[in-house]
Amino acid sequence: MSSAGDYGAIPYRSDIDGLRAIAVLSVVLYHFGFPLQGGFVGVDIFFVISGYLIGGILWREYDQTGRIWLKNFYIRRFRRLAPAFVTMALVVTAIAWALMLPFEFREFGKTLIASTVYLSNVLFYRGAGYFDSASDDKPLLHTWSLSVEEQFYIFLPLFILLLARSRRGILAGLVAIWAASLLACILFTPTHSTATFYLFPFRAWELLSGVLLAIWSYESGRTMRGYALLSWLGLALILASVLLIPSGPLFPGLMATLPVLGTVLLLANGTGQNVVNRLLSHRWMVFFGLISYSLYLWHWPVYVLSGYLRDGHAHFAESAVWMGLSVGLAWLSWKYVETPVRQARTLSGGTVFAGTALASVTLLALGGWLYTQNGLPDRFGREARVHIAASGDFLQDWSRCSVATELPLDGLEICRIGPEGPARVLVWGDSHVRAVREGLDVAAFEAGVPGMIIWRAGCPPLFGVRKVESAATQAQDTACTQANLQIRQALARLPDIESVLLIGRWSYYASGRGTGFDAHNTIAVYPTGDASAPGTPQARVLAEAAQATIAGFVAESRRVFVLRQPPEIPRYDSRRAAREAAHDGWPLAAPKRTETQVTRDVLAMRAALADAPWADLAEAGHVTMIDPWPAFCDTTTCRAVQDGVGQYFDNNHLTNSAALRIRDLFAPVFLSASRRTAHTQPVTE
Repeated sequence: MSSAGDYGAIPYRSDIDGLRAIAVLSVVLYHFGFPLQGGFVGVDIFFVISGYLIGGILWREYDQTGRIWLKNFYIRRFRRLAPAFVTMALVVTAIAWALMLPFEFREFGKTLIASTVYLSNVLFYRGAGYFDSASDDKPLLHTWSLSVEEQFYIFLPLFILLLARSRRGILAGLVAIWAASLLACILFTPTHSTATFYLFPFRAWELLSGVLLAIWSYESGRTMRGYALLSWLGLALILASVLLIPSGPLFPGLMATLPVLGTVLLLANGTGQNVVNRLLSHRWMVFFGLISYSLYLWHWPVYVLSGYLRDGHAHFAESAVWMGLSVGLAWLSWKYVETPVRQARTLSGGTVFAGTALASVTLLALGGWLYTQNGLPDRFGREARVHIAASGDFLQDWSRCSVATELPLDGLEICRIGPEGPARVLVWGDSHVRAVREGLDVAAFEAGVPGMIIWRAGCPPLFGVRKVESAATQAQDTACTQANLQIRQALARLPDIESVLLIGRWSYYASGRGTGFDAHNTIAVYPTGDASAPGTPQARVLAEAAQATIAGFVAESRRVFVLRQPPEIPRYDSRRAAREAAHDGWPLAAPKRTETQVTRDVLAMRAALADAPWADLAEAGHVTMIDPWPAFCDTTTCRAVQDGVGQYFDNNHLTNSAALRIRDLFAPVFLSASRRTAHTQPVTE
């Protein structure tokens, strides 16, 4: 995404603008949902082009002067890149102020800081998590690739300066780094794909491919006319990459070599008179190449913020409209921001540096202010603030969690609750345990009984079952089965545990799917052995697993409690509800779809299916049911908001406020561990 208009620059080549056009249009079309499976490889094309141009510039300067003038180099980079970026960042911040919810705007402030100091790739690498906001909610996510390039702009000239006394040493070093980076990218992608995607050391080989090509062409005196056959091969590799390479954990890795090689071939044969180069030099290709940097800057914020306001794009026609807006903004940015500053020779280097420094400090101060002020929560009205508070009421302190390093629970994440000491209560479950953790912790402290939590998202806390879930990978499904087996085998070696509390989204496991807003999520539960015949209904598999699980705990003389699943509010999601309330009155805002309440009749069948595995066990006195429904429902209706306080994060996870409100329901679990009293009746509020 860089310019050739530097000291000793490569003469202008229209075919390179054509290559830029392919790169940026691939990325834009891919992001806006057009059927280009590998459109994201446009970034890899950009990396090679940047390496070729910047490497050529620096090598010419080094060859002609024997050194690199860092001051002049960075002034040229600032002049080329900073104005459009700062303009985009300020405009996007203003629009995000009007649209984004406080906790999202707070995170936006953090990304604004990171992108300004060229570290957003590191931030996004470290920011992945189970409940992390989706990438479609991050307007500056695309700056990760700009940060990689900026890190390259720091690395390359300093490396040349470091070995300036030895031309052969520079070349050998660059080749060695290229090979090491490529090898690391290929080897680590299968196991650390997030790192190899975002971080510069694993992407350096792509930029260095362009650098080495530029050095080779300069040293050999090649005019880059090349062979038409190689141009066709390069174009074929790029088009195949754009159309066929799948996104996911196998990229970049070995697959990234295809677009990189294709780009190298086109650059190496770009001045020849052949059909491919004439196509790349077509005036429309050149136009998109000229605006490619601004188009890359603008298209992603337009995509994210329009989808944020519209709750996604309804169809390709709507996506095309927003894409057209991106092109229009890119042209304005190129015409009135990029070009005037780049061509304004009256702007001295000192002025450019001072302007860039002032703009950077402004962005850093703005980002810091947004972050420290928690995203300015007072921007919205009372109705929106209820749901905003609920959407942020899911963050918890997990400092007492650690991965066990000793048998029998080694390798499992264990979270302590209550006072220090050997755990006497085991709370085992799925993400619903995380949702009520605050209430469990307070209840344990109030009873003076130490406890521990073991939870795994989407993993039923049952013995003898395995699951296949649409929202999980095969590795995660396998890890669930292995963890549950390990817990079963560990029972006899946990003598301090006196009571067990099972918490899960039982309706999900019994029915095999979500409801309302998460109805698209599915899960299949199977017995790990041969206890059930093929085709056994999932609810029956669950009931048999529940009996086996309780039998295992009873055999070890543990009291067992089961939390009846809190009522689901199918069409509620705190973030969605907050956005709808915040955007109320906006002409393009999505219509309201959330509902904060549901009748018991609507929930009856699904609730009965969830309760069924435990009904006979509770009646026989083998388990004690804890019923939270009275805290959220009256005789006819269940509500997501109680007394002006949000109780649900989404349609099935409670907030911290709700967990604290029902903490008294957990008191019998901890009291039983200390008193060993008999208690067989259901516990209700």
